[in-house]
Parts: sequence; structure tokens; C-alpha cells
Amino acid sequence: MRAGLTIKLAILLAGIGILASGLTGYYAYSANRAMLVGAAQRNLLTSTQLLSRRLSTAINDIASDARVLSTLPAAPVIVSLQTSEGEQGLKDRLAPVFASVLKAHPEYLQIRLISAEPNGMEQVRVDREGPRLMRIDGDQLQEKGHYPYVFETLQLHPGEVYLSRLMINHEDGAHAAEGQPTLQVATPVLTTAGKVGGVLVVNVSLTNLFRQLQADLPSHYQLYLTNHWGDFLIHPDAAQTFGFDKGRRILIQDSFRATVPLFRHTTNSVVVNGVDDPKQAQGQVLAFVRKPFGQREQQFLVLGLSRPLSDVLMGADALGRRIVHMVLAFSLLSIVLAVAFARALARPLNMLARAATRFSSDQSMEKLPLKRGDEIGILARCFDQMRQQLKTDMSNLYDRQQELTHLARHDSLTGLPNRMLFFQQLEQAMREAIPREQQLAVLFVDLDHFKDINDQWGHAVGDQVLHTAAQRLLHALRSEDTVARLGGDEFIVLLQGVGEANHLAAIAQKILDNLSQPMRIGGQSLLVGASVGISRFPQDGNTAEELVQHADQAMYEAKTHGRHTFALYHPPMNS
Repeated sequence: MRAGLTIKLAILLAGIGILASGLTGYYAYSANRAMLVGAAQRNLLTSTQLLSRRLSTAINDIASDARVLSTLPAAPVIVSLQTSEGEQGLKDRLAPVFASVLKAHPEYLQIRLISAEPNGMEQVRVDREGPRLMRIDGDQLQEKGHYPYVFETLQLHPGEVYLSRLMINHEDGAHAAEGQPTLQVATPVLTTAGKVGGVLVVNVSLTNLFRQLQADLPSHYQLYLTNHWGDFLIHPDAAQTFGFDKGRRILIQDSFRATVPLFRHTTNSVVVNGVDDPKQAQGQVLAFVRKPFGQREQQFLVLGLSRPLSDVLMGADALGRRIVHMVLAFSLLSIVLAVAFARALARPLNMLARAATRFSSDQSMEKLPLKRGDEIGILARCFDQMRQQLKTDMSNLYDRQQELTHLARHDSLTGLPNRMLFFQQLEQAMREAIPREQQLAVLFVDLDHFKDINDQWGHAVGDQVLHTAAQRLLHALRSEDTVARLGGDEFIVLLQGVGEANHLAAIAQKILDNLSQPMRIGGQSLLVGASVGISRFPQDGNTAEELVQHADQAMYEAKTHGRHTFALYHPPMNS
């Protein structure tokens, strides 16, 4: 054995060792990345759920403030529209209370007391305007009865709270609230008679509210918020928020397909990361939760947080560098061990190579050391078994090839030649008949009423009828004649050395007589019958296609004359 095989074997063993250590290192690195990403997903989902609960708490606090303000002693008197000298004094006492609440809550933009009559007129109103607070009075007060936060709140029971949709505030004269993402929280106000006579409305800045909610979240976390349609209300890119307010729709379902189940109510939370799904979360880990919101069951918010994937995988990168050093060390060790094993394995392989050389030229296995009890004897016996198996497999393959060749040229139901083989034989017979001045005849045989048999007795009985008809055709003809099945209930016959009309008529009549005999199939006696069309070579056609076509036309001529008969082709049939 050449020394080169030792080198090749050493390279192979070293490669296996290097590959094993590399795969182990890669698996450890990948597992660590997956573990870090999984932990980050769980933590991010927990943070998102916590933020959702904080939002609920914040909204409940705003609702509590609204309820407290609505029950102040002055509020029922004001909304009762009781004209008195002290009414203005009550408004003057209520406005500072609103101002103090606005001062204590930077996220509040506006607090208003609105009476139901007339037309939802504002009675007491304090707005935020930059760093200062403004009381709106006199002619600047507006009618708000046409806004949902007024007429829908008036339908509520005392103590219930109305939550508006999250939208851009476009009310004229809203000061700091105008043009801002706003949540309107309202509650009914009772009159002195104990009836709902007005509403207390608190306008909340959505931006300031969420700035407070995420104050203790890491700075690299980014916030997403959508309504129940999927429109972005908060997004790291402000240009993508409130698209419906700008005449376009920017949906979270289009940006993150993984959130679709949230809107189909099949799940309450979704996590996605840039490792498993880089198309949806490129360089990020994201978590989304669905949170019910508002009075209607179908209304909800989708709240999401994202975290940079690089921040999550910072520890994995350090581990990756250590794994590279480990793989290099194990690879060097693998090379040393591979050289040693290759030399140890070279000797028995050398012996096997010499033994193989003795029988490879004449494929003789007698000279193999089959009786040895060591590894070489085992390999030699394996070679002998492979030779025997190979010989058997080649024989089976040849038989299978012959079978496939037969199936490709014969009908699987009747065993007769198929259309392709018949045309080949017909063309060959035509080429041989021309120099010998012989005549050929083609008989087109079509069974009568075969469709009725299929419809009445089923296709299984129809197949048996076709098989029986094929056998009867073979018995009615000479061994040198060719019978083929074209398809369905159509058969074709090639007669060589026969051209006289009387002789052809006798053969056709014999075929008709054989096929008209009752067939005993499945306990039933069936009458079939056939119609035969005949064309002759060379007078009825110069090609195989013409002969078959003209025989087919003659068969249809026989069909028109009552079936169970035959007809010779004659040129007028072309018309």
C-alpha cells in the first residue's frame, strides 16, 4: 500500500476530530444564544405584561380622580343650572381644585365640568398651556354635546367611567391638548335632584402617560402601542403613528406578521426574535400582549416592547471567542491522534489491498483469504458476499427491466400489444410487403353496447369482458396475425398475406361469431357482440395512420348498418 493512503487516512481522521470539536463548539454557542434569547423573551414579555398592568392602574387612578371631582359639592349645583348669585362663586371655588389636580398630574392636559343642558355647555374648564395653567371662562366656553365623551357618558350610571378611543385631539381651542395623542376619561355628574345632569372630563396626554409608565424601564427598550385595528399609536418612529389621522393606515400586522393571532383572539401574547425570525424582528427581541380597553368587548390595545438583539447576545459573543480557542486546541490534538491511528490502521489495509489485487483483474474470488479469522478474513468474506449479492441484484434488475419494457409496449389489462407497438409492427409489415408485393389488412374491432355493461354491472365486470374478448380474438386468428388493444373497447388486428375480399369477410365473420357467444362472468351470462371495419394495403392507404383511420371509418359504417357486422373501406367513406 502506498504511503499516500496513510496521509489520506490521517487527514480523514483529523478532519473528523476537527469537525466533531467544531460542531460541539458551534452547538454550545448556538445553545447559549438560544438560551439567552429565550430568557430575554421571557423577561421582555414579563416587562410588557407589567407595563400593561401599570397602564390599567394608571387608568383606574385617572378614573378615580374623575369620580372624586364629579362628586365635589359644587359640581351637582353647577350642572343643575340653578341660577343664583352664588353659582359663579361655586365655579370660582371649583376651578382652583381642577388646577391643583392638573398641577399634581403632568400627564393631565385638561379638566372640564360640562352640563347636559344646554347642548353640553362647558361650565368649568381649566387647560394646560405649556408650563402654565389657564382657566377658560365666559364666551370662550364651548358646547360639547355632539362629542362621544359627552353624549355617551350621559348614558352611563353614576360611578361608571367612559374611556375614549386613543386619537389625536382636534378640538378647537384645546390649548396644549390640541394636536396631541389624547385619552379622554369621563364620568357622569349627578344634579341636586339625583339625576345625571353633566359629565366630568379629564383629557390625558398619551405621550406623557406612557413616559411615566416606562420611566423605570431600561433606556434601550422601545415601546409599541396599537388600537384594536392594529394602527400604531406609539412607535419608535413617530412618523408611523396615527396614520389613520393622516389619511393612511400603518398596521402592526404588516410590520410584524407574528402579531396576527392577537387580533384573531387566538392568543394573548406573542414573542418574536431576530435569531429565529430575522425577517420580522431584524436585530431585535419583541414581546406583544393584548389588553382589553374601553367599554366594548371587541376593543383592546396591543402593547409591545423591543430590545436590541446585540444587547441580549453580548454574553454569547464572549463565550464564542472562548469556544474558538477551545476548538483550535482540540483540532491540534485531533491531528496528532489521527496520524497515530492512521499508521496503526495502515498494516491491515495493506494486506487487504494485496489480496484485492489478486482477484480484481478476473473477478475471481477464489484467491481471497476467506478462511482467515482476523480482520482481513472478515473483509474478504464481506467482499465475497457483496459479489454474490451484486450478481443477484443485477439479475433482478435485468428481469425488472424486461418487465418494464413489456409493460411499456403492451396493454396491462389484456396483455395484448398496445397502440405504440401495433403501429411499429404495422409500419414494419408495410415496409416488408412492398418489395414482396404482398397485401395486408387492418381490422378495427369495436365491441357493441360495452358502455351498457359498464353502467349496469360495473367496471370490474367490464374489465373481465375486455379480457375475454381479447382471448377470443386470439383464438379466432392465426398465430402470425397481430391483435392489439387501442384503448377502451377498441381492438385492432393486422393480417399479413391476406387481401382477397372473400377471405377477409370470412375472417371478419369468424371474429363476429366468436365475440357474439355468451360470456359467463361473475355468474352472469353476457352478450356483447362487435362491429368490424376493414382496410387494405396498399389500395386503402400508404401509411399506418391512414390504414387505421380508414378501418375505423369502415367500422362506423358497420355500426350504422345495425352493428354485429363488418364493412370494407371504400373511398366515398371519406365524405
